[in-house]
Amino acid sequence: MTSLAPRAVLVTRQTEYQALLAAHGTRGQVAFFLKNRDQSIEMIEDRHADFLIALQKTRLSVPNDWSIANGDRDDLDRFLFTANDIVIAVGQDGLVANLAKYVTHQPVIGVTPDALGSEGVLTATKITALNQMLRAIEHGEAKTHARTMVEANLGGGETLAALNELFIGHHSHQSAKYLLTIGDAEEFQSSSGVIVTTGTGATGWARSIMTATDNFIDVQPDDPAAVFFAREPWPSKSSGCTLKFGEIWHQETLQITSRINEGGVIFADGVEQDYLKFDWGRRASISVSNRTLNLVVG
Repeated sequence: MTSLAPRAVLVTRQTEYQALLAAHGTRGQVAFFLKNRDQSIEMIEDRHADFLIALQKTRLSVPNDWSIANGDRDDLDRFLFTANDIVIAVGQDGLVANLAKYVTHQPVIGVTPDALGSEGVLTATKITALNQMLRAIEHGEAKTHARTMVEANLGGGETLAALNELFIGHHSHQSAKYLLTIGDAEEFQSSSGVIVTTGTGATGWARSIMTATDNFIDVQPDDPAAVFFAREPWPSKSSGCTLKFGEIWHQETLQITSRINEGGVIFADGVEQDYLKFDWGRRASISVSNRTLNLVVG
């Protein structure tokens, strides 16, 4: 922190109601759209109202001598974070994961406006405790949890970091062909893609893979390690499934060389719109990132 008063950056994303309103234009059209699907607009409006109340309470929790800025999830790639920022994500756990790759050392607080709409892994802070937590950060007394991130590097400055997981494969999730190399082991594979997860992401997408395959690897959110899984690797005359999962420790690298003629992508934390092209011949070096998410804990 500098000698200047901190700036609180409130990061949000569209509510269901706002997204429907943007798509259909008016409340009446939204109501008509939902009615034709045997759904009611009232429940969505109630959740939207609860979110607005939570956002207002969050704003009122910011100390009066601080400045406040607003950031929308869809605009984070253009938002200029500063050294003096404290980032408050108001929403579900996924919102914290989405913003992680856009911040550096800034402390991040996750606040959920709807206890039923989030697991509360990354958004565990209650609004009633927020003011005290913000003052603790200002005075250097807050406890932060440095959560490990992973990073894909394609060379030429093309990189993509993730808090939960990276997906490497075809954008449609159809069969993808690639050469996978880790250490001295190498294998040509044809699968539904590769997932590289951190300890944070191990409670999400990767958990479903581990449950389905019964291949469990214990990695904690602050371990300097990641885990990779080949999704449904196909054994054939030319492709194998020996390297279907494994660990990547700090300073180790997993290399994946694309044999996808068209449509190969790498995306992070479920945001398919923000991706790196991964077509034939491109090689991705995937490792534990030097960056971490500094998540403030109570």
